Amino acid sequence: MNKKNKLLIQDITQIGLLTAAIVILAQITIPMPAGVPMTLQTFIIPLVGILLGARKGTLASLIYLLLGAVGLPVFAGFSGGLGILFGITGGFLLSFPIMAYLAGKGAEKNRTVWLFGGLITGAVINYIVGMCWFVVAAKSNFVAAFTACVLPFIPTAIIKILLAGIIGKKLRSTLIKAHVLETAS
Repeated sequence: MNKKNKLLIQDITQIGLLTAAIVILAQITIPMPAGVPMTLQTFIIPLVGILLGARKGTLASLIYLLLGAVGLPVFAGFSGGLGILFGITGGFLLSFPIMAYLAGKGAEKNRTVWLFGGLITGAVINYIVGMCWFVVAAKSNFVAAFTACVLPFIPTAIIKILLAGIIGKKLRSTLIKAHVLETAS
């Protein structure tokens, strides 16, 4: 097994720390009328992807989902279990690894246009998967799902994308210069 495919102790530590950051920021929620809360998960997931890169960022988000799936209270509102993953917000959660991967790939290109392209694409996929899952889980229709799951979140999504991109790019650059992160994740 070559070094590129191995997870080193430093990698495992970084993944663990940023998985913990996901858990912490997931608890900052604003309840919304349709049952889909506004959370900071959609800010921290792409930020983790930017900082760790596509591979390790995806792993951090998968570990987060696994922790929640086995019942640990890591999801929004200190909830956990398969019921949450199969509930009305499950599609949003299950698309987190895609968000992290796309943000990480964009960051690895080391070009602002690629970074924001990855962030926007990840957010759009998160909305599509989340909305489709909501339709099935809530026995709803696409108009109601769009109204409950997308429309009220667009302004904050734009802010989260901008902040994740700006903060993530600066932090990633600083951590690479400090030799905390490697350029090829």
